Amino acid sequence: MKEFAGFPEGKTRLTVVPSQFILELLPNFDHLGELKLLLYAFWHLDQQEGPFRYIIYQDFISDDQFMSGMGNNGEEAQQLLDEALHLAVDHCLLLESIITLDDQTVSAYFLNSPKGRAAVDAIARGEWQPTEDSRAPIEITPQESNIFRLYQENIGPLTPIIADALGEAEDTYPGTWIDDAFRIAVEKNNRNWRYIAAILENWQRKGRYERKDRRDSEEARRRYAEWED
Repeated sequence: MKEFAGFPEGKTRLTVVPSQFILELLPNFDHLGELKLLLYAFWHLDQQEGPFRYIIYQDFISDDQFMSGMGNNGEEAQQLLDEALHLAVDHCLLLESIITLDDQTVSAYFLNSPKGRAAVDAIARGEWQPTEDSRAPIEITPQESNIFRLYQENIGPLTPIIADALGEAEDTYPGTWIDDAFRIAVEKNNRNWRYIAAILENWQRKGRYERKDRRDSEEARRRYAEWED
C-alpha cells in the first residue's frame, strides 16, 4: 500500500456507517475480504436513491479499483469476492434475494436493515420486483476543488486566521466561483486572499455576469475584477 497523503481540509463527501457496525461487528471480523466488501457496500448503497437499495454481483466485478484490492490478479480477486459474499450472507450482514434484471436471473444483496428486510419479504411474496430503473445509477464525479488546497498551491502556507476565512468562504460561495476567483488572481499576478475575497464579495453583491457564450467568459470575469492593488 502506497503512502497516504492525508484527508483534505474543508468539506469532503462522507459515507454513513452505523455505529453498531463499529461497536458490535468490527471486532469480530476475521476475514479481511468480508470487511472490505461490507465497507464498499455501505458506500455503494449510500450513493443510491429510492426506498429500496441493493447491490448486485456485477457492481462489485465492474469496479476495477475495488477488485484490485481484493487480490493480486483477477482470478484471485474474484475468488476472494465470492468467499466474502458467502460469509456476509451467512453472517446475515447482507440479505440475498434472486431477482430478474434484463431477462437475466441475478442475486441482489440488501443490507440487513428494516428496509432491506422489507424488500426481501416483498420480493418473496411477489409484491415487488426490482428493475434497473428502480435505483439511481451511481456516477462517481470528481469533488470540487478544495479551497485550502487552492490556497496552498497558489498563495502559500495556511495560518489559523486564513484557515478560518477560507472555511467561511467555502460555506458562503459556490465552488465554481472560488475556482474562478483563484484563477483570476493567478492570471493577474495578484496572489493574496484579500484580492480573491474581494472578487467573491463583488460577485455576491452585484451578481456574477454569466454569458451563455463561453468564448466571452474570461472577459466577463475580468470585467468584475477591476480592483487592482
